[in-house]
Amino acid sequence: MLNRVILASCLALWIGSFTLAVDTEDYMARALQLMSETPLIDGHNDLPWQLRNQFNNQLNKVDLNTLATTHTNIPKIKAGRLGAEFWSAYVPCATQYKDAVRQTLEQIDVIHRMCQKYPDSFMFATSSEDIMEAFKMNKTASLIGVEGGHSIDSSLGTLRMMYQLGVRYLTLTHSCNTPWADNWLVDTGSVPSEHHGLSPFGKQLIVEMNRLGMLIDLAHVTLEVMNQVLDTSKAPVVFSHSSAYAVCPNKRNVPDDVLMRVKETQGIVMVNFYSEYVSCSKTAKLSDVTDHFDHIKKVAGASIIGFGGDYDGVNGVPEDLEDVSKFPSLVAELLRRGWTDEDVKAALGNNLLRVMRQVEKVRDSMNSTSPDDVPITYEDVQNPCRTSFGYPNIGSAHSLSTLAPLLTLALQAWITLMA
Repeated sequence: MLNRVILASCLALWIGSFTLAVDTEDYMARALQLMSETPLIDGHNDLPWQLRNQFNNQLNKVDLNTLATTHTNIPKIKAGRLGAEFWSAYVPCATQYKDAVRQTLEQIDVIHRMCQKYPDSFMFATSSEDIMEAFKMNKTASLIGVEGGHSIDSSLGTLRMMYQLGVRYLTLTHSCNTPWADNWLVDTGSVPSEHHGLSPFGKQLIVEMNRLGMLIDLAHVTLEVMNQVLDTSKAPVVFSHSSAYAVCPNKRNVPDDVLMRVKETQGIVMVNFYSEYVSCSKTAKLSDVTDHFDHIKKVAGASIIGFGGDYDGVNGVPEDLEDVSKFPSLVAELLRRGWTDEDVKAALGNNLLRVMRQVEKVRDSMNSTSPDDVPITYEDVQNPCRTSFGYPNIGSAHSLSTLAPLLTLALQAWITLMA
């Protein structure tokens, strides 16, 4: 009798595990089918920074087919069914007031060269139409996002030139205040506010980004900046790699009231996979990431959700989401949790495509508006590495200020000589 009970228990366990395996395979098959119909658009990947960090952008010394020291390479991209990627042109805050513009241009250059070196895998893209064209060709549409307002050195002209080079979003701050916007660390209390959100020039910048058709990325900014941009922008905004604050109360994440405002303005929050923003600890699981998707959907609907992995920009990713090849596992988990095909397709790419099309529509509606050529005030950007050319009445003062120490040195030399 005992043997029969044991046999029945073992049989039940085997049937249960077999059913679970079949269900898992079904969800994965369905996930892959949906990903073949709608491009997975990821909002943020730092592979270009790893190319600088590991190889000083010497792309000729790198083979992205075999590179094994990053979350991202071409075989992993193919396995992950990555339809489009916003490659991050990121340089650290330490470059601010120094060589940020040069270094950012070099990151833009390496993204262009990456597309040129691997034309069978990547297609450079700057529009919603380009994304769909690349998807039809079974290539990964490659867009550029500049991560950090310090990269434009408080210059609308630099912003415009970066747009001409293909940049399609600007993250307003990284982890340092700019002369016109506060960064997210202000909300932690570790950094003082300098602008109470955006300065007047910061608000100018938002309008100019609308005119250009550049996505405004609110990852890395303060709550005050989030709300001020939502008040100002005519176009929907993006959070390229941020998660839900209610699930993990890290200031890099988005609180529920802002999620509702994003819904009202038809923007998008692209969920970050960094463990500390997912579980507020050093470790996390795929299910923890899915909790963020579920929460955002519950609060504001599936129409504002996207994927913002942050691969190669973080040092801790969740179990079962170890690299870009794992995207299908997350899609399968959404389906297991009851997400409809329509909801999944919205999160995969349809939401971001809608946002891009609306940004492009706002741009087209402003095509008769002249470029804003009013510069930031010199007092807001004055520093030892910046000249004052072009600012009336400052050049002469600047010349006198440099003349004074020369006169002092000459006087000291004369006194020494006379002695």
